[in-house]
Amino acid sequence: QVQLVESGGGLVQAGGSLRLSCAASGRTFSSYTMGWFRQAQGKEREFVAVISWGGGSTYYSESVKGRFIISRDNAKNSVFLQMNSLKPEDTAVYYCAASTTYLTHIEGRYDYWGQGTQVTVSS
Repeated sequence: QVQLVESGGGLVQAGGSLRLSCAASGRTFSSYTMGWFRQAQGKEREFVAVISWGGGSTYYSESVKGRFIISRDNAKNSVFLQMNSLKPEDTAVYYCAASTTYLTHIEGRYDYWGQGTQVTVSS
């Protein structure tokens, strides 16, 4: 079992930055691929970014590539999402999730989910 708790969301102006954190419980955190997803109001949840078990590989959606950076600290059982150059269309609830599948962007391959943190970008 892995429990995930996100933090760091909030209100920011367009062009600004936010850093999301996700704290995980459990001793096997380093064996999980970790991903970030988001869900805007009235839309389906979508993939944002993923990082491999050791942190050596990452993959991003086209909509955030070059602006967002995913990282992890296995010693602290944490994964992060640095969000730069934020746009109003980045407004959503952001979720972190854990998967046993290597570097997957497929929502159905994720076994554990956090409760989400709201990010609102004003224009």
